[in-house]
Amino acid sequence: MKTLLLTAVLLSVSTVALAEKIAIVGGKVFTGTAQGTLESATVLIDNDKIVGVSSGTSVPAGYTAMDATGKYVTPGLVGAYTQLGLVEVGMSAGTVDSSVSQLPMSNTGAAFDVSYAVNPDSSLMGISRVDGITSAATTISRTDYLFHGQGAVITLSGEAQPVLKPKAFVAVNVGNAGADDIGGSRAAVWVMLENAIAEVKDAPKALSATSEWHGINSRLDVNALRPVVAGNAPLLIHADRAADIRQVIAFKQRHPKINVVLVKGMEAWLVADELAGAKIPVIIDPEFNLPGGFDQMGATLANAGRLHEAGVTVAIGMETHNIRLATQHAGNAVAHGMPHDVALAALTVNPATIFGMSGEIGSLTKGARADVVIWSGDPLEVTEAAETVLIEGKVIKHTSRQIKLQERYQSFSDTPKASQYIR
Repeated sequence: MKTLLLTAVLLSVSTVALAEKIAIVGGKVFTGTAQGTLESATVLIDNDKIVGVSSGTSVPAGYTAMDATGKYVTPGLVGAYTQLGLVEVGMSAGTVDSSVSQLPMSNTGAAFDVSYAVNPDSSLMGISRVDGITSAATTISRTDYLFHGQGAVITLSGEAQPVLKPKAFVAVNVGNAGADDIGGSRAAVWVMLENAIAEVKDAPKALSATSEWHGINSRLDVNALRPVVAGNAPLLIHADRAADIRQVIAFKQRHPKINVVLVKGMEAWLVADELAGAKIPVIIDPEFNLPGGFDQMGATLANAGRLHEAGVTVAIGMETHNIRLATQHAGNAVAHGMPHDVALAALTVNPATIFGMSGEIGSLTKGARADVVIWSGDPLEVTEAAETVLIEGKVIKHTSRQIKLQERYQSFSDTPKASQYIR
């Protein structure tokens, strides 16, 4: 039934795939703005931009209507922290651009720039796109350095130039994994981080390739970290255990200009009030319930709800190969205390805001990119699906490598199968 419904929807939108002006009419619209969620509303798209959202079902002259009656309409989902475009299979299949080994150009890893490595034709793009993910933050997952380079915000449109915002953030891990890589102890990783930041603050403003320089950071590292120290690019800090998160909060207090974002934070709920007071947003995967180590003993499915209740801004979506499950994760967060609209915001406007792209992606507001998803029903219910996905005002082809493989092997249903296809 779901397949037949999807086929009908795709046929109904084929006439508007190339339309310049589209009116999505009659859906329940989550705007991601002060308008909130509107019942039976109309979303207007002109070329690649949102024109506006209003209650009612009237279609202005010159617009082609797309019927969304009985369905949900949301902004395109934003992957809050991924390696999309940088990896296919992490342990094999050639070069993995989401990991970096030792190079002489960098001392601390801040200089690496993933915008050069993003592959818009990655098989993971289509797999994620058909489930409503239209943009994402992507960065290096493993290095031999303190920092994980400069991450980027990308579109999943498949266009040749996928980077929406290069050098959008820098990431560092101060938890178990970070300590293991930097000296084998938190006593080392924090000293290195503090000195790396202090060095950037004290460095000459004109630090060129010919300048004499001897520091913890290379010249390139210093220049990459300047926007972080100035508060123009966020510093994403991985930490799970409450003690580590308290150190993150103390770091923010020592460096108030730095835009600190906590990543993962499995015990974040234990220090939720302190995080709220420090105005530190959190990017989490709310699915964790069982500890995977001694820094995760306080893991709970109620993490996201408790953080929101304390006043912390929460973003959801930390998978790469399975980022399409972000809606299920958000739905489980709702089941454990997070309000429904807040969970939708955690998938859309909140990650956009964290990366300085509020008003561009993650919301249905005038002037934003026309990244819109029409869902068969409540997107946080596992029985519902993204029926139509528009990126920059164009209906994308609802296909992926997985779908093509399914279609390929279904074609054998009316013909004799070779033995390897028979279970």
